[in-house]
Amino acid sequence: MDNKTLANAVRALAMDAVEQAKSGHPGMPMGMADAATVLFRDFLKFDASDPHWPDRDRFVLSAGHGSMLLYALLHLTGYADVTLDEIKNFRQLGSKTPGHPEYGHTEGVETTTGPLGQGLANAVGMAMAERMMNARFGGDLVDHRTWVIAGDGCLMEGVSQEAITLAGRHRLEKLIVLWDDNDICIDGKVSTADTTDQRARFESAGWKTLSCDGHNPDDVKRALNDAIRSDRPVMIAVKTVIGFGAPKKAGTKSAHGEALGAEELAATKAAIGWPHGPFEIPDDVAKAWKAIGAKGAQRHADWKARVKSSVHKRDFEAALSGEMPKAAKDALAAHMAKMAAEKPAVATRASSGHTLDAVFPHWPELVGGSADLTGSNNTLVKGTEVFLPESPAGRYVHWGVREHGMASAMNGMALHGGVVPYGGTFLVFSDYSRPAIRLAALMGVRVIHVLTHDSIGLGEDGPTHQPVEHLAALRAIPGLQVFRPCDAVEAAEAWAIALESKGPSALALSRQATPGLRTDASENKSARGMYELLPAEGGAAKVSLFATGTEVALAVAARDLLQKDGVPTRVVSAPCLELFREQDDDYINATIGDAEVRIVVEAGVSLGWSDVIDNCAFIGMTGFGASAPAKALYQHFFITTEAIVEAAQALL
Repeated sequence: MDNKTLANAVRALAMDAVEQAKSGHPGMPMGMADAATVLFRDFLKFDASDPHWPDRDRFVLSAGHGSMLLYALLHLTGYADVTLDEIKNFRQLGSKTPGHPEYGHTEGVETTTGPLGQGLANAVGMAMAERMMNARFGGDLVDHRTWVIAGDGCLMEGVSQEAITLAGRHRLEKLIVLWDDNDICIDGKVSTADTTDQRARFESAGWKTLSCDGHNPDDVKRALNDAIRSDRPVMIAVKTVIGFGAPKKAGTKSAHGEALGAEELAATKAAIGWPHGPFEIPDDVAKAWKAIGAKGAQRHADWKARVKSSVHKRDFEAALSGEMPKAAKDALAAHMAKMAAEKPAVATRASSGHTLDAVFPHWPELVGGSADLTGSNNTLVKGTEVFLPESPAGRYVHWGVREHGMASAMNGMALHGGVVPYGGTFLVFSDYSRPAIRLAALMGVRVIHVLTHDSIGLGEDGPTHQPVEHLAALRAIPGLQVFRPCDAVEAAEAWAIALESKGPSALALSRQATPGLRTDASENKSARGMYELLPAEGGAAKVSLFATGTEVALAVAARDLLQKDGVPTRVVSAPCLELFREQDDDYINATIGDAEVRIVVEAGVSLGWSDVIDNCAFIGMTGFGASAPAKALYQHFFITTEAIVEAAQALL
């Protein structure tokens, strides 16, 4: 069947769904239908009967607002999740076809997109993971491409530059981006906001670039054939008309984000030669599309046979499972016991690094990295090979000063599977990573953010680098676990939890040393989120001190002074408020207790604490920090043992 007819089925479903919802973005699906049809028919390796085939090509719709392009393709090729009823329920509550594609909600959706540029950066991570696994297991088991459709908006977002330069540096030749070059954005012509020569931009970053007429299937096929022979990542400028076929709206901003309207819809169908009613796909067209969806079945079967006979079968399947190996668990348990016995007085960033030293050699899927702060983040295990074009099996990535790109690419690595990524930066720069951290939480993917220099305790670099609101901001993200360990044992416990979690985690770690406080590691107490570290002595507690991170040591010292004054005082460590909220009411009530005085100590702002502990005083930050040695800053901002004692005595 000719490409035009197949593509018109995609256009028609997109137009009909948006029209019925009275909401959505028909223009991009109408414009990219021809090119996407060539891609799915002649190039994309997939089997619609198994959306989870590990060696499938990944298709990322970075321009997620054009979601009906993806949903139409998934429906037509036979993905079971995307029925015609789901197409009809586009953008409705509970449907499998939400306004923007959502990973885990709809089979066949490789990543959640909509925030522009994120999909492109995710795709870089997917291509990196493919290369790592290919180097480890060979091309018989891992050999697939990552394809992206990106729009003008994706390329305007700053994260795209980080992603593009990363891909160019690593020569990710199996990454191919189809740029929907339609010259229209919401405000009108792209040139009203941006006149970048995109091909020159990509080429300067080490990409090969091509162009084609997006409405000429033969020209699209020529470009795609060129692309798959490249030894570098490829960007194809696919020249299209937004809202292709619409007599009045084609090529205009009004085609972008609103239904065509009944009159324009009818006129468009007439113009493109589609004489069928709403959501009507002729049998011969439906059959042709289903054949496209099934064309990869034999390749899939052949791949399964290769896996079954491969010497790598056991390790390959273990990698895909994502489960922590027993050897890694044993090493972690032994490390925690050692830390409890030795009680080292070190920075928690160092404790985090020591935990990695223990676990990393026993878990081949762990892949680390840092945004140009390796020595500060303590994320590199000695002897680890660096991931580079000449060492594709390397397990450490020098991300450069690209926090957003790093976080987004790590999402892509986690989504790809077969690797477990973690990456480091300073806590204050989690602001740059935040959009990707939020999407990791929304998708529920395991990515671990190592965020060091977690307070005014970093000292002389001053308020530009001292996080004060960042713990509260990260804790506000649903589905993200935020850990702030107080010592080496809690740091190891945090890693143990994060490594086996289903979603993302953030570890806030100190630059300055802090004493070892835990003497028993037989139980992972951090898994409860909050626990009594030291009980009151000499009667029921009159004062409860709640603290996180390096401030737990201050609370312990304050307890000693209050106990000497005859005030029964307990200390509660709170390494993870999210996990604490998940506990049963009895545990929560017992841990908070009924002491007359409750004081929270944390070198950040108080926002969020009153939701966890009622009627609590707070010792911490109320504004930005300053440039000075850490000890002087804690004194200056009254985050001291003496300040805790004075506050408790005043409240009794």
